[in-house]
Amino acid sequence: MAEAVLVDFFGLKFNSQKNSHQALLKTLNAVRYHHAAKAKFLCIICCSNISCERDGAHNHCELEASNGLSTLLRGFETVSNPSMAASLYTIKQKIDEKNLTSIKVIVPTHRKTLLKAFIDQLFTDVYSFEFEDLQVTSRGDPLKQSTEINMITAQEVEAIQNEIQTYLRSLPALRGELTIITSPLISDIFLHGFTTRTGGISYIPTLSSFNLFSSSKRRDPKVVVQENLRRLGNAVGFNVEKFYRIKTDHANDVWIMGRKEPESYDGITTNQRGVTIAALGADCIPIVFADPVRKSCGVAHAGWRGTLLGVAMATVNAMITEYGCNLEDIIVVLGPSVGPCCFTLPKESAKEFHNLDPECVRLFDSPNPYIDIRKATRILLEQGGILPQNIQDLNQDLDLCTSCHPDKFFSHVRDGLNFGTQIGFISIRE
Repeated sequence: MAEAVLVDFFGLKFNSQKNSHQALLKTLNAVRYHHAAKAKFLCIICCSNISCERDGAHNHCELEASNGLSTLLRGFETVSNPSMAASLYTIKQKIDEKNLTSIKVIVPTHRKTLLKAFIDQLFTDVYSFEFEDLQVTSRGDPLKQSTEINMITAQEVEAIQNEIQTYLRSLPALRGELTIITSPLISDIFLHGFTTRTGGISYIPTLSSFNLFSSSKRRDPKVVVQENLRRLGNAVGFNVEKFYRIKTDHANDVWIMGRKEPESYDGITTNQRGVTIAALGADCIPIVFADPVRKSCGVAHAGWRGTLLGVAMATVNAMITEYGCNLEDIIVVLGPSVGPCCFTLPKESAKEFHNLDPECVRLFDSPNPYIDIRKATRILLEQGGILPQNIQDLNQDLDLCTSCHPDKFFSHVRDGLNFGTQIGFISIRE
């Protein structure tokens, strides 16, 4: 049984005859009869002839000269916006506030394909949708409906995408202004930084507001993440059409741009100007590498597995091999990550960090010792030949624990599976 039921009257045209009112009343009565007992959210997307007025904190949708309909509509929430993108995004927020996932959409047959196209853009695989034909008749005749084709062309898909993008661009930033952390060690020939969680449009608490990663397991769709990224690109000055994220595997593979892209990798290197590369982070360390002499750069994603597998030095070695970089020229900056105050591992896994350096582990004799992946990363970089003074892992808020600072950072440890993601990014100025 659906947890949420949406009735689509968007675009239906009702005449003023009494029979029309009775037909609409009958339709909504049937919806409420079948779904009100179990559904936690009943919603109407208003049609053009229904006027929606705000009375206090509630929306009341009234059809002229139909008191019975007005009474019935009190059992439904109503949404009336100038565009379908705005209406569906508003409905999505209401569904997410109630933490619902199973949705039935009752929609006129001629609009089903269109509505599915909007839903594909605005929702992820977290949600399950079921569609039912909307039957609205008056003495056996359907109420007047807008003429609409049943197939969506490529041009129409593009129009839907543009409508959604235009609406998302109009939304205000949440939780404060966009804030980027940078390092004084990195030369001005590079654009770089580490994002925080403020200044985006993601509204779900654990993703709010500057989430920069979408997946089938999270409620933030790609279009929202892309809008956050667009705002980042505008603020920093990079081209979002030339932006590449790591495809995380928690290992040590590195993609050297220009070569065939692997299916997954935790490091990227490039010497191409104007291309922005980024490492994800939400407790794991996003690491940025820069060589101002050879004008090349890299990023790496280092969780505890990747740290032990040496993903940081694998990225350094790729820069040396591919671009002729020298160890003494490479700058490495560790972005915000979980600290040893909050991150534990089973003792068997902790042993490897203890073997690297006992200072990487706290309470080693406990069943779940505390692990310092930042210290371990620095040790491995120094062992690999990176100069200690060329490694920044402190100051500029870089060493703040992501789990301890919910106002600044996303955290998987703190927030669970529906966590947001920040990034470390770098590019060579054009």
